[in-house]
Amino acid sequence: MPAPLLIADVPWLLYRSFFALPKSITDGDGRPVNALLGTVNAILSLILDSPAAAGRPRAVVACTGAEQAAYRVELYPPYHAHRDPMPPELTAQWEKAPALLQALGWTVPGSEDLEADDLMFSFARVEQERGGRGLLLTGDRDLFGAVTERVAVLELRKGATPGEIGPEEVRERYGVDPGIVPDFIALRGDPSDGLPGAPGIGAKTAAELLRAHGSLEEVLAAAAAEGAGGMRPRIVTALLENERLLLAFKRIATLQRIDVKAPADRRTDFARGAGHARELGMRRLAERLEKLATA
Repeated sequence: MPAPLLIADVPWLLYRSFFALPKSITDGDGRPVNALLGTVNAILSLILDSPAAAGRPRAVVACTGAEQAAYRVELYPPYHAHRDPMPPELTAQWEKAPALLQALGWTVPGSEDLEADDLMFSFARVEQERGGRGLLLTGDRDLFGAVTERVAVLELRKGATPGEIGPEEVRERYGVDPGIVPDFIALRGDPSDGLPGAPGIGAKTAAELLRAHGSLEEVLAAAAAEGAGGMRPRIVTALLENERLLLAFKRIATLQRIDVKAPADRRTDFARGAGHARELGMRRLAERLEKLATA
């Protein structure tokens, strides 16, 4: 089995680390570097302590992107609107992240128009098409829609080995195949993105409707048909009164493929990463990387 390509969700890692690690982790001038440290350490842990099933990655792609794609906001203005503004201490680290990650020898693609999820999906598809495997390091469940027999989501578990979320695990959690995850999200909603879904339709009902009819469009067609396919009246009403919104939610939840190239095999450059960490005043990270460089 070929070594996998590790595809990391940098915005998620930065936010996760910023709120999980103490702000007392600072550089030489007392500025927080907790988000940077947590992001690098999370990726390093997967490189150095990869589960046997995954194997060490052949390269790392650390994806960045827009906070929210403009077309998604146009489709539904409340998309991401519920999120608090980025704290200034995180903004400062966010701006420094690409250079640090690049210094480690990792590919750091970004987009001004699309989100990191879209880039991750695109790299995963390219890797699959070349006969490789993609491992998606993210907490964003939208990327369950990218899962195939050759692409898995890596789930970080506190104090335990990361787990792989493959097609069967997606079916166990959502009750639907990965390919119709956007349809499922449209019906059930996604609080993290500010998508309410269809009123009164939860995860169980959303999965039942999709298993019975196949896609959101087919669910809506069944609701509009005479007899409504045996659906309860309140479900029919919820679907038909919100049809345009639900179709917009599916478009929002659908990952966009863009033109990317598969990166060449590349080892992590611990020495260069250590030098950049020292420039940022991250002494302990620099020392760790220096030890790895000479190991």
